[in-house]
Amino acid sequence: MTENELDLPSAVSHVTVDGKDVYLVGTAHVSKESVDDVRTTIDQVGPDCVAVELCPARHAAMTQQDAWKKMDIFKVIRQGKAVFLLVQLIMSSFYRKLGEQLGVQPGAEMMEGVKLARERDLELVLADRDVQVTLKRVWGYLSLWNKMKLLVELLGSIFVSENVDEKMVEEIKNQDQLENIMGAFAESFPGVKERLIDERDIYLAQKIRSARGQRIVAVVGAGHVPGIMQEIRQETDLAPLVELPPRGRTGLILKWGIPLAIVALFVIGFFRGGASSSIDALWIWFLVNGLLSGAGAAIALAHPLTIAATFLGAPLTSLNPMIAAGWVAGLVQAWVKRPTVADLEDLPNAVCSVKGFWMNPVSRILLVVVLANVGSSLGTFISGSWIAVRVF
Repeated sequence: MTENELDLPSAVSHVTVDGKDVYLVGTAHVSKESVDDVRTTIDQVGPDCVAVELCPARHAAMTQQDAWKKMDIFKVIRQGKAVFLLVQLIMSSFYRKLGEQLGVQPGAEMMEGVKLARERDLELVLADRDVQVTLKRVWGYLSLWNKMKLLVELLGSIFVSENVDEKMVEEIKNQDQLENIMGAFAESFPGVKERLIDERDIYLAQKIRSARGQRIVAVVGAGHVPGIMQEIRQETDLAPLVELPPRGRTGLILKWGIPLAIVALFVIGFFRGGASSSIDALWIWFLVNGLLSGAGAAIALAHPLTIAATFLGAPLTSLNPMIAAGWVAGLVQAWVKRPTVADLEDLPNAVCSVKGFWMNPVSRILLVVVLANVGSSLGTFISGSWIAVRVF
């Protein structure tokens, strides 16, 4: 079928690159119409290759039903990946809530592309950047204040249960509205938009551009289409886009500087006020840090033993740059309430509700890690300031 004979959905954009015909299917990630658009486009075009906006990790999670069973929660905590996993769960819970209301599985349009490529023996290109690289680049380049702000907004989104109808989802596909939404998003978190959207536009464009075959159908979120159309005609080196952010000097200074400053306050307090002053400072440090970190664990409905361990451990871990209070809390919680295979299997469904987020042992462990760390950080700031006022 020639180009003029094709009867493609309005969501499809066509571009010719290096003699290849590329058809971008702009989709909403929770939309029955998008699934039909993908099927119709592949039927009409008869491509040599299908590219989808998935990375290998997300592809495996969507196609391997037992993927959650293999997760080692202890390893997640020890490697400091609890926050990243929690963010992924919050994002997936949002799409699942929409999917339940609209009767379509989140990512169904991507899976339709994967399924048709497999059935028709077409080359499949997983064109997206690894989700862990994306999250680490987003997180790593944020300031400490923006990290706290973003974390609060993400945790707050757990409680959002806004009804979204099918008409609203299809309106979201409108490119102008999407650009407006992203513009507002950029105003609050410009670094997030750059690394979550703009960099992936470039990455997706280059992966689609280099795909083999003369006719390529690429299934991507509608918000990526304008950026891909802009970037696909030029060749770009992808190496800088997969580099993990270097550890910033500010983070390193705070990591080592705050514990050293607290110890210095104890020493100065001893010489200025004697042993009694130092003992009072130790009590302030121990109680404020321990109580706030323990309170964070308690808000996450941690086991009493976890709360006690967090209370005792936080004042010590706050003086050790190599250990976080949340790690201790999470490991203890995982030990006293070890998740079962059934808990891991139920995780994707559990995070669709506030109750499920708190009651599932796996997501509760992640909440314990994050909220204990938040409590410990507040405790360090408050008790450190209190001691400094007493000393000076």
